Order: sequence, then structure tokens, then C-alpha cells
Amino acid sequence: MTTNPESQSPTRLISHFVNRARDNQSSGWVELWETGQNHFWDRGRPSPALIDWVESRPDILPSHPGRRLTALVPGCGKGYDVVMLALHGFNTYGLDVSRKGIETAESYAATELREPSAYNFASEGSWLENSAGGLKFIEGDFFKTDWEKEIGIDGFQGFDLIYDYTFLCALAPEMRKDWARRMSELLSPDGVLACLEFPLYRELTAPGPPWGLKGVHWNILAEGGDGIIEEEPASETGQLQGRFERVAYFKPQRSYENGKGTDMFSVWRLKTRVR
Repeated sequence: MTTNPESQSPTRLISHFVNRARDNQSSGWVELWETGQNHFWDRGRPSPALIDWVESRPDILPSHPGRRLTALVPGCGKGYDVVMLALHGFNTYGLDVSRKGIETAESYAATELREPSAYNFASEGSWLENSAGGLKFIEGDFFKTDWEKEIGIDGFQGFDLIYDYTFLCALAPEMRKDWARRMSELLSPDGVLACLEFPLYRELTAPGPPWGLKGVHWNILAEGGDGIIEEEPASETGQLQGRFERVAYFKPQRSYENGKGTDMFSVWRLKTRVR
């Protein structure tokens, strides 16, 4: 019987990070890039759920006549979502801790921007030639601030859109509270954080990465918790002491097969009191 190597990926990824200290998490991802093991998280195309949401022209996206909206994709990998957002008119930044990852993304972007693939769009006519925004990849650690000087925008007040898919689930659970803090620091006062919540089918106590996240986004963003929970709360109530309020929450019509039909799409913005 032939064994599918992809079926072994979760176990191999978990074993790579087992007993790895928080300070060594980033080096773990760099090692995987350097040894050509980026297939663990490579989906081969941009997020269908994000494409559909962007093309729906949601009112909750900020409006700034006279300039393009800015977007950030932390842990951008090969850059699929970065390129897609640029093709939809955003000035988009991809952040990754690996130099090899950045070089791979830059190569992909150069090819894709010359001749965009159909998978970047939900419908024909979505692409207008010369409508693409700018694009830049930055090597840096999301939890540090030194890379922010590479943004290069005078009077920069934060990103209008930040997108997370497999970044949070890749982080050790004790890093979740800092993830929420950094998101609040990097988002513009009227910007939005869009999350394709994954994996929601994994038990919260199961080892990762990827770590199960059912109920985690609500805990760290709305409630202000540390995101380390052992079971999903029975209801989304309680003390909402977090920095964010959720302004949209739905099951996307299209998503990756890896989500096993459980992915949810959530959109968050900063509460007035923390702007």
C-alpha cells in the first residue's frame, strides 16, 4: 500500500516544533524554508474566501478617496494572497521571517503580475488592466518593530486591511495574546482585520502546529483573553475587554479543502476607546 506523504505532514510538522522554545519558533520556520519543506502550508493559490469577500466590495473596508488602501499579510509564505490583493488594487505588503520565503514570493509575484492567473479572481471582468496596486515583500519578525521602517510611507497610520489565515494557527499558544496586541498596533484607526479562521475542526488540546482555534479569535480579540482555552465557550458572551469588535462573521461559500467545511470568516475593527 502506498502512503500519501501529505497525510504525514501534520505529524512531521508537529514533531519539528515539539519542545521548541518560544524564542526559537521563528528559526523553526526558517529551517523548513531552507530545507524545501514549505509544502506543509502551501495551498497553491490565493484564498477563495478572501477573494469573494474583497470582490463583494464590503462597506466595512475604509474609504480613502485619493489613495489606495494598504494591506498586510503576515506570514505570507509564497505570496499568493499578497499578489491577489495587489491585483485588486491594494498597495500590499507581505511579511515573512524567512529570506528564502521572501525570495520565493518575489519570484512568484514577478511572474503572476505579468500574466495573472484566473484563480486570482472570482468572476470574469474583475481584473482591469493597470488597476493593480503596489506590492512589497519584507523580511522580518511580526513581533518586532524594526521591519516597519521598510513600509516607506510618510505619515503612515497603520494598514487599512490585515489578513490572517495560517499565521495564528502556526504560533505557539502562549504567543496568541501578543499576536492580538501587534494586530492592534499595526491596524489603522478605521482599518479592519480579516481572518479566515482555521483549523476549527482540530481539538483545542491537540498538539500543533497547526493549532486548533475554535473560539480562540473571540477570546483574544473580543474578550481580551490569552487565547489559551481548552474548550470552546458555550456562547459568545461575558466580559468583552478586548481591543476589537467583530463586525462580520460568516461561513464562506468557497474555501480551501483543508478546512473540511468548517472554516469561518471573521472581520474585526478596533474599538473606539483604543484608537
